[in-house]
Amino acid sequence: MATEMNSRINPAELYRERKMIWKLAKNDFKTKFAGSYLGTIWAFIQPVVTVFVYWFVFDKALSAAGQLTRSGIEAPYVIWLTAGLVPWFFFQEALNGGTNVLFEYNYLVKKVVFKINILPVVKVISALFVHLFFLAVAFFISLAYGIYPGWYILQIFYYALCMVLLTLGLIYATSAVAVFFRDMSQIVNILLQVGVWATPIMWNIDSPDMRERIPSVVMTILKLNPMYYIVNGYRDALINKVAFWENPGLTLYFWIFTVVVLCLGTTVFKKLRIHFADVL
Repeated sequence: MATEMNSRINPAELYRERKMIWKLAKNDFKTKFAGSYLGTIWAFIQPVVTVFVYWFVFDKALSAAGQLTRSGIEAPYVIWLTAGLVPWFFFQEALNGGTNVLFEYNYLVKKVVFKINILPVVKVISALFVHLFFLAVAFFISLAYGIYPGWYILQIFYYALCMVLLTLGLIYATSAVAVFFRDMSQIVNILLQVGVWATPIMWNIDSPDMRERIPSVVMTILKLNPMYYIVNGYRDALINKVAFWENPGLTLYFWIFTVVVLCLGTTVFKKLRIHFADVL
């Protein structure tokens, strides 16, 4: 009974535990790079280097042209790519780390008085630290190329909320299942490797050339990926200057999908949590 009461998942309790969540999130972020000479600086170096490598390979080596967006704006490839990588890096880091969060904090899971439902939230907030830095990098790259998003940049808050809630729902499910099915983390890794191309991040699904090559049925299936909505939302905020309410169909679909994922994820977590301490 004590475990049931202490593991109840609801926003009010998460808010009450905000100080504990914040403390664990900061510690989680620092622990990843403990012992290294540069420490947490590595967390910020990695996305910058990754963007540079992708930019050099696609823009310089393969001569990728500017990307024609849905709104008719032709954006330099490096800006278009970075705007898509910003949310994807967060999603990838948070989901990978969140899937294994119960193993990582097994010493806390075994404590009856500890509210284990906050652990997925800890991983999401920890991933947000680098996300904010990476977002600033994308913004300054846009300014350097003369692209000024204007008030549309405020939509980043909306799309970040979309991303956090979707990721959190998935983590509740995958972390709970991973305790009993250790291969879950490998499955998540594979799905993320496929997802970076299926979202898509590297190629422009909305270009006229792609619309001619890809059958409409396949195009529809690809757009059902909820990360498509988020990635394109970041691009709309930074480049396209398109408001989220201008895509009512995709917006409605995304929120229905996300609410279902949140409900299923938290339900699976609540059903399995009484066995966590015994298995771990």
